[in-house]
Amino acid sequence: MPRITDTLKMLAGPVHAVPAGAGVTVRHARPGDADALAVLAQLDSSHAPRGDVLVAEVSGELWAAVSLDDGHVVADPFRPSGELTFALLDRARRERRAARRKPPTQRRVPAFGSR
Repeated sequence: MPRITDTLKMLAGPVHAVPAGAGVTVRHARPGDADALAVLAQLDSSHAPRGDVLVAEVSGELWAAVSLDDGHVVADPFRPSGELTFALLDRARRERRAARRKPPTQRRVPAFGSR
């Protein structure tokens, strides 16, 4: 009898990585990213992250994004964005932790789209 984890792995299909040689950039979103974030959210059947947002960009295209304010994540389901999403979540966690240690006057101001 197959184990449940083996069955789940078969259902999940192959795991794809970001193509070798592709330039990956993790950065804070800028106001000019609003349209690309809206498209990314639409692909993910969700809403765009708001407030201070980190994005993962591969060869100039946004593949994933996470809000530092509320942790909301969107990612392109048609690209191998899973590992990038985990990397963004880890970076967001580290940045939130670092921001809590700073005095309030030194904290980042959200870039755009704050509630």
